[in-house]
Amino acid sequence: MPILSDQDHRFFEQKGYIVKTDLLSSETISDFQGIYDRDLSGQHYRWHPYGYHQSANYDVLITSPNFDSIVREPNVLGAVEELMGGTTCFGEIGARHMKPYQGDLHRSWHRDRPHWLEHRYHMDYIQSMVYLTDVGPDTHCFSISPESVTDPVLAQNEDQINRGGIIDIHGPPGTICLFNVSVLHTATTRATALERKTVQTYYGHIERPPLANDSVVPPRLWKDGQDVETRSFYGNLNDVSRTYADAFGIDLPERYTAQ
Repeated sequence: MPILSDQDHRFFEQKGYIVKTDLLSSETISDFQGIYDRDLSGQHYRWHPYGYHQSANYDVLITSPNFDSIVREPNVLGAVEELMGGTTCFGEIGARHMKPYQGDLHRSWHRDRPHWLEHRYHMDYIQSMVYLTDVGPDTHCFSISPESVTDPVLAQNEDQINRGGIIDIHGPPGTICLFNVSVLHTATTRATALERKTVQTYYGHIERPPLANDSVVPPRLWKDGQDVETRSFYGNLNDVSRTYADAFGIDLPERYTAQ
C-alpha cells in the first residue's frame, strides 16, 4: 500500500518538498534520539565544525552502526522510493547539531546538485531531514524556497527567493522533510537558547553517479551485508569509500575494479 497520497505527490511536484509528521512512531523517535545522543556524547571526536554554527558527524554508519535503522526506516525509505520512482541507493548521512546562539539571523542559500530534468520531479538526489528536537519560530530550523517542476530554474538565489518565498520548516521530534536537493534551501540560524538535532540522509538513483565524498560506507554494509538488497543499497560507492577499502586491503566489487 502506498505511503504517500496523490495529494502528497502533487504538493511535491508544485513545491519541491513535503513535510510528514506521521511516518515514525513515538517508540521509533525515542530510539532515534538515543542513537543520536549516544554518538554525540560517546563519539565526539568524529563531530567537527560544519557550515555556519553547526557540528556534524558524516561517518555515523561507522561510529554508530545503528544509524542504519534511521537510513532504512521502512516508512521513510518507502516514501523516498515513491518520490524517486523506484529502487534507490544510499548517498550520504550527516548527523548535525546546532547549539544555542546569540547573534544575527544567518542563512546560506544553496543547491546541492543540478536539476536532473529527465526525472519526473527533476530530482537526482532526495534528502530526508529528520528533526529529533522541537523546531519552531524560536529555534534554528531548515528553510526552503519552493519551486515547481514547471518553473524555470533561476540562476540567482535572490531571484528564486523573490519568486518562491521562504518557508521555515517547523515541527515536533519525528518531523520529516523530504526535499529535492536541487531546490534552493538552507539552515536558518537564529538567536535561541535551544539546540537543534537533525539526521540528514541523502538517497540517489542506483544507476547515477555518487553524490559526494562526505560519508564513508563501511564494508559490513556494501560487502558483507546480510542480503543482496543491503549490499546493493549501499553499493554505489563514492571515491572515499573505495580509497578506504583499498587502504585496508578489502576487495572492491567487479564493477569498480573493471574501471
